[in-house]
Amino acid sequence: MRIVVVRRVSQTFFVLLFLWFCVVATVGDAFWQLRGWPINFILSLDPLTALATVLATHTLYAPLFWAVLVLAATFFLGRFFCGFACPLGALNQFTGWLWRRRAGAARRAAENVPGRGQGVKYVLLAFFLGTAALGSVQTGLLDPLPLVARGVNLAVLPLVDPGRFGIHGEGRFYAGASAIGLLLLAILAANLWRPRFFCRYVCPLGALFGLAVRFVPWRIGKADAKACGTCRRCEEYCEGGCRPSGELLLSECVLCMNCLDACPTGRIGFGARPSACGERALPDLSRRGALVALAAGALAAPLWRVGGAEALGRSASLIRPPGALDEDRFLARCIRCGQCMRVCPAGVIQPAVTVAGVAGLWTPALDYRLGRAGCLQNCIACGQVCPTAAIRPFSLAEKLGRGDFAAAGPLRLGTAFVDRTRCLPWAMGRPCIVCQEVCPVSPKAIGVRTVFEPVFGGAVDIADAKGAVLALAAAPGTGRSFGSGDYYLRPAGFPDAAARRIVSLAGASLTLEKPLPDLGQGRRAAIVVRLQQPHVDPARCVGCGMCEHECPVSGLRAIRVTRENESRSGPGRMLA
Repeated sequence: MRIVVVRRVSQTFFVLLFLWFCVVATVGDAFWQLRGWPINFILSLDPLTALATVLATHTLYAPLFWAVLVLAATFFLGRFFCGFACPLGALNQFTGWLWRRRAGAARRAAENVPGRGQGVKYVLLAFFLGTAALGSVQTGLLDPLPLVARGVNLAVLPLVDPGRFGIHGEGRFYAGASAIGLLLLAILAANLWRPRFFCRYVCPLGALFGLAVRFVPWRIGKADAKACGTCRRCEEYCEGGCRPSGELLLSECVLCMNCLDACPTGRIGFGARPSACGERALPDLSRRGALVALAAGALAAPLWRVGGAEALGRSASLIRPPGALDEDRFLARCIRCGQCMRVCPAGVIQPAVTVAGVAGLWTPALDYRLGRAGCLQNCIACGQVCPTAAIRPFSLAEKLGRGDFAAAGPLRLGTAFVDRTRCLPWAMGRPCIVCQEVCPVSPKAIGVRTVFEPVFGGAVDIADAKGAVLALAAAPGTGRSFGSGDYYLRPAGFPDAAARRIVSLAGASLTLEKPLPDLGQGRRAAIVVRLQQPHVDPARCVGCGMCEHECPVSGLRAIRVTRENESRSGPGRMLA
């Protein structure tokens, strides 16, 4: 079998496997849903993720040991992962092939000439490693595996599965999904200009592999230095821009094997010998630029903290998913892959766009308004799928504070508070107890205090009374519906007198639940409303956000959840 056929089969297999793992990252009982599938296997093969988290945390998360094996194999075989396994690399190669299959040979060969731009990815790698060394992992922004996972999870799959995988038949919606999708689309579209543009000029993982193959024993190369004619077929089909017909640019060869397959004379092979026409380890790269990038990356993290830029735009409403580590350790692990967002059945875990600061772009945050519900009490899926343990695994008993965790209490995401300037019972005299009704905590963290307040324009003159049926001198002009059970009639001037619930009001005829006592002189009465004003018990609130999600006040909710209040007493704790 031709080697390029083997490569295509391998690429197809890994792309389909990757897409399958993205699809199964949903909660449900079907065999294709989250039921033991190793959905993070592809992400665990990423040496850049492993290296960045080691630099940031000084530990290697056990599942990332697969990445060590990939890097070790790269030292012997070259950039085989780029050519045979990388899903984004395969998509880039397929896109470029579709565009160029009818292009002329001269044009294809000219587009594959190596250039200084191929050194940019090494500068980006230096910057990302510098930030990681100071505790801020930013590799997920451009690392191809988290990047394509984020794009597929948050932008592509929601286009094809609305209403199928969501609860209550609703589709999936993610904040900033358009920008995430456009970035993936731009990467694929760049292949129309240069084959595998992202792989050649931007990919920091490719740069890491390029550094690793400097002394690789097995490589592509010419078997002899004799002139091989002017066909340039090897350069015409080269995907890495590594100049296989001349001085080989070793670090840029992605082992697409096109040159080996296309060579009509068989002078290009793969073996344990240097290329007969000579080799160069790296593309033209300014060492000064690389050192500046490394220094900039190393200084970026502390400068973000000292200058406040890291928290620039970080909102008090930033709530991390349950199981998330504290903010510094979370940013030292999160690679922005979108797995936790994809798996969340309520859609409440969203990519942070404006609430998590500069260093937290596209990291997971809870958005109770955009989701289909608050954080479900019986769900622990996000902690089971995180590939780097930025959200560590936890049990349902630990989340709810039961069994062995009863003394510590439930996991707390934040604290709800009532904005009395927007709350209907507090600010507008309108009955509403939605937040108290939907609070899932037992005993409830939201209680109500009942008060009776006069309705504006609710003073009435009673012309006649026949038991519980009253004839009013004129119909009240409040424009309210009084038959809801929250409106009462009380004798005017007697605030301590017993009020009677209004059963119905039709025109100037008013019916009470029970007859009023003697109204006294003037026969006047006032319509009052029973208001159940909500109050939050911070010792019981876990910040699940069900109250904020269900609040009927549009726009800025009248009850909102903010980060944990450290001064609060009572059981429960944030997850360390």
